[in-house]
Amino acid sequence: MQSIAVSRQPRPGRWAISDILALYALPMNDLLLRAQTIHRDHHEPNTVQRSSLLSIKTGACPEDCAYCPQSSRYTTPVQAQPLMPMAQVIEAARKAKAGGAQRFCMGAAWRSPTERQLDDVIEMVQAVKAMGLETCVTLGMLKPGQPERLKDAGLDYYNHNLDTAREHYADIITTRRYDDRLQTLERVRDAGIKVCCGGIVGMGESRAIRAGLVAELANLDPYPESVPINHLVKVAGTPLADTEDLDPLEFVRTIAVARITMPKAVVRLSAGRETMHDSTQALCFMAGANSIFYGDQLLTTGNPQTEADALLFERLGLRAPAADQPQAAREAATC
Repeated sequence: MQSIAVSRQPRPGRWAISDILALYALPMNDLLLRAQTIHRDHHEPNTVQRSSLLSIKTGACPEDCAYCPQSSRYTTPVQAQPLMPMAQVIEAARKAKAGGAQRFCMGAAWRSPTERQLDDVIEMVQAVKAMGLETCVTLGMLKPGQPERLKDAGLDYYNHNLDTAREHYADIITTRRYDDRLQTLERVRDAGIKVCCGGIVGMGESRAIRAGLVAELANLDPYPESVPINHLVKVAGTPLADTEDLDPLEFVRTIAVARITMPKAVVRLSAGRETMHDSTQALCFMAGANSIFYGDQLLTTGNPQTEADALLFERLGLRAPAADQPQAAREAATC
């Protein structure tokens, strides 16, 4: 497989790591003011899009991602399960829509789907799309021609995270290369599918590594329409189970820096909300997060319950984006 050449020097008008570190170093009030001002320039204030995520094929993944309980290389509480039957997927999508979800995301623990596996997923995408939900899938690396098949099925977004900065990548994953991830993103973009791409913080990385991740994302051309920022969920049996906790305010800073460097992207507050205090989440929304995963489960780890999220939204005066917004506004307000 041919490697994609990635320049370490930002193009004119692009973000250097030193510039991003300078943002991180701002006084918190100044950083939040700048992030919220930019947020309001590009997005409807006080709206947060809700997405639901379903693991349609769980566990037995051959990759060695150090954070992931679905890896077959680690002994974790996750039990491997085959591809979920269509009827169960449709029922889950129906419940998600009834609960207020605007997007339904489906994840499968594969290194790369076979054509037969993709056939099954395409049927699911078509069925969920017919329900009036936006669709997103994460299936691992895609081969030539596969993104086009997903596009033809009506897929709106493809999720494929960079996870961390290039310099830290080999400490987290050894079974695929950074350029493999970039190649899949390039194929998805070329097929006309919107990109959902972010990373995980709290994996023992330095602030410079976090800045490097944001730089990689912000310097994609174009940057992703959707940027999920995940806080590491530590699972027993994975190599990162005993990692030192990240300062919650450092997580908030990461949300703010993502908003400033990718103004039009939807920044999603993703994994890690189960253990996140309501005040931390409130600061994340102030910092520019305008999407969440909601429901009881996030792939194989817990997530705040729907009722708790509804109460938090009420307390903060947040609402879902209007379904009848003009398309351009809806795209700016969805993940």
